[in-house]
Amino acid sequence: MTTTTLAAPTAPPRQRRARSRGSRLSFLRRWISPVVLVGLWQLLSNAGVIPERKLVAPSQVFATAVELVRNGTLGSETLVSVQRVFIGFAIGASVALVLAVVAGLSRIGDDAIDPPMQMLRTLPHLGLVPLLIIWMGLGETPKVTLISLGVAFPLYLNTLAGIRGIDRKTVEAARSMNLSWSQRIRHVIVPGALPQTLVGLRQSLGIAWLTLIVAETISASSGIGYMINHARDFLQTDVIVVGLAVYSILGLLTDAVVRQLERRALAWRS
Repeated sequence: MTTTTLAAPTAPPRQRRARSRGSRLSFLRRWISPVVLVGLWQLLSNAGVIPERKLVAPSQVFATAVELVRNGTLGSETLVSVQRVFIGFAIGASVALVLAVVAGLSRIGDDAIDPPMQMLRTLPHLGLVPLLIIWMGLGETPKVTLISLGVAFPLYLNTLAGIRGIDRKTVEAARSMNLSWSQRIRHVIVPGALPQTLVGLRQSLGIAWLTLIVAETISASSGIGYMINHARDFLQTDVIVVGLAVYSILGLLTDAVVRQLERRALAWRS
């Protein structure tokens, strides 16, 4: 008696190539509107519609960025900013995930944790800058704390919603199979809450970079925000635009990393 195994159906080579070309074309199409906007900006600057003292042309911004890279200024300041975001995000995300798991899996934890978290999330965390300065001084601590606060609440809310949204029948099935608590966490809770958690992760990363802009105005002596403030004092709009562009690029890069992680971790959904 022989047994046969059924292989998973795979798309024909021609279909796979068509999908690959479609993906590349979709990626290129997304760059059309930004390129058009930059080209329009350059044309308006050349025509004198946009005064140079207000906003320099993209060509000048690019030349300034190249110069800042060559003299090492842009690299060193960017490294400082990335380090602040990484530390703040790691702290805020860790606290948010722990609190969300405790509140989502325990009624007592929910009663103890969720009410103060719901109250605190309504506070504009950027408005806490004066208090953080009074409590922590002007060093790195208030900057990292501000980023951590911005990161924590979106991730907490989304993770908690993901845990509460898990089908109760799935949890009951896991119990009937005599799975241990750790096994239920691994095989039921984590996969069920992961989609919503990754949404919160993307939101938190975006808020982390937005918060960094404000955090680096707190008596900073390094970082992209310090570079922008220094350029503002000397009316160097080209340096200001370079700094803002770096913030934007870093935000897009981190979001792309999470999207790639989401694509891999949630491949089972497709």
